[in-house]
Amino acid sequence: MSVRTLPLLFLNLGGEMLYILDQRLRAQSIPGEKARKANHRSLFVFAVMNDIISTMFNRRFMEELFKPQELYSKKALRTVYDRLAHASIMRLNQASMDKLYDLMTMAFKYQVLLCPRPRDILLVTFNHLDAIKDFISDSPAILNQVDETFRLLIETYNCLSDGEFQLIRQTLLIFFQDMHIRVSIFLKDKVQNSNGRFVLPISGPVPWGTEVPGTIRIFNHKGVEVKRSEFSTAGNYFIPQREGSFELYGDRVLKLGTNMYSVTRPVETHVSGASKNLAAQAKENIVPNPLAKEELNFLARLLGGLDIQKPAGGETGFRLNLFTTDEEEEHAAQTRPEELSYKVINIEATQEPGGRAELSRILGELDVEEPRPGSAEKGEDLLALMDGL
Repeated sequence: MSVRTLPLLFLNLGGEMLYILDQRLRAQSIPGEKARKANHRSLFVFAVMNDIISTMFNRRFMEELFKPQELYSKKALRTVYDRLAHASIMRLNQASMDKLYDLMTMAFKYQVLLCPRPRDILLVTFNHLDAIKDFISDSPAILNQVDETFRLLIETYNCLSDGEFQLIRQTLLIFFQDMHIRVSIFLKDKVQNSNGRFVLPISGPVPWGTEVPGTIRIFNHKGVEVKRSEFSTAGNYFIPQREGSFELYGDRVLKLGTNMYSVTRPVETHVSGASKNLAAQAKENIVPNPLAKEELNFLARLLGGLDIQKPAGGETGFRLNLFTTDEEEEHAAQTRPEELSYKVINIEATQEPGGRAELSRILGELDVEEPRPGSAEKGEDLLALMDGL
């Protein structure tokens, strides 16, 4: 497992989450009173996206994220996105949050599968960050946060070898291997089968720096070509015109990771039979982490100086529905297998001593995976940091 995978996983899933939220916020009508507060629907969307992106690219949060560490458990990572999605006035219930997470994970899984080279996963990440910068182009402070993360990505990953990127790709595929959620966009485009598995193309561009298949060359012991033969291929391959840019600005060439929701179309998800069986068979490791309370006490001290912003005037937030109607959302919540659902855990860290004690008590009740030596015992750090943002 690569210890450099977590930032790429988090940023790409976060980018997909922002694509979906932007599309749904613009499509769903906003209650009149809240819309008037923002004067216009676009201003409301702008405010929600700004809040989420500002939290997502918080400097301390990014510093913790980029530390070499193994991937968090699926439960812990899902909880991070629960907190992130609710970093603004917007609220989602469990069914909509489940659907949002399904769409995020399946979209990025498909992008990882289609990457011509393992290194191109970095271009996919850059595409997501380029689009995020467009969302907050009128907010210089937040834009600077995203640019700092961009520079951190370039500094961390541009120097890695192809072998290290291959290990990152394998780590991502292991993370996604049991996820087979059907998505209507993919089903309609015939890139996903009814069992939730993707259909990979046999044609298209070859990886940059390689040749179109169809030629066999034989060399002697001195490295001189002595024989060449041709063979026919089943696919239609071609060489890309240029390599995508790995710099802060530039043409990425690769289109994976761009916003596929820019054209409005339904994004229904369906849990396949295979997923239900896998979910029933695959059980999360629920052994309590003996270091959980000690870790949390340390994090509570770190968070002691952070201000917790609470909505003024008893504002409960604008509820976003990722389904067409409330009835569909309720039906999805009732029919979704329990193994594939997650509970939203709200932890509030305050400067008051009682707040720290409550924080320790709650984490002590969480099901946390047994830590792996050297990194995984920090698995709650991002969650704790997010509580103070």
